[in-house]
Amino acid sequence: MPRPSDQAKRRELLDRVRMYLMRNGLAGLSLRPLARALGTSDRMLLYYFGTKEAMVAEALALDERRPLLRARDELASARSPRDPAGMRRFMEETWQRFGAPDLRPALPLYVEIMAASLIDPDRYGPLLRDVLTEWTDLLTAAFRNLGLAQVRARTEAVLLVDATFGLVVASLTDDGRERADAAFHALLDRLEPGWHVTRD
Repeated sequence: MPRPSDQAKRRELLDRVRMYLMRNGLAGLSLRPLARALGTSDRMLLYYFGTKEAMVAEALALDERRPLLRARDELASARSPRDPAGMRRFMEETWQRFGAPDLRPALPLYVEIMAASLIDPDRYGPLLRDVLTEWTDLLTAAFRNLGLAQVRARTEAVLLVDATFGLVVASLTDDGRERADAAFHALLDRLEPGWHVTRD
């Protein structure tokens, strides 16, 4: 563990690691070229972070632009959706964040590391599973707050999360954002009627 006096240096390195990853991607990442680009040594990076994989995961986790952080805060606040129309607005706002100019350049990197977590879970951990699980848990709770039963709430959340993540990936292709945007709104058109509570 780094000493308290090292925390500022450690955070600075994490910020610079994240910027390096956004420019160069994850494939072929090697500590020595990374350290050289950051003006430090591979030994110093290992001192601060333990392993390359831990460093990468921590650098990405600090990205405060992540829609997941905003969603978590909103669903825990008074802005949490109270009805199907509010749930739709929440999802539309979340979708817009995935396309925001300051976040969009980082999305290919997130997709890359999620794919790496599937291919080599021993090195990068179950990152994709963990991200999808957190989104699904958040939306399941939101649907429960609308009055849906647990099983139905979970099913709606899984469908919405999995479809949305697929469209986020599709949006990264050339001219893909416009097509993905239209598909996302069509998805909400089909799903929103199922978010109403029916009473016998």
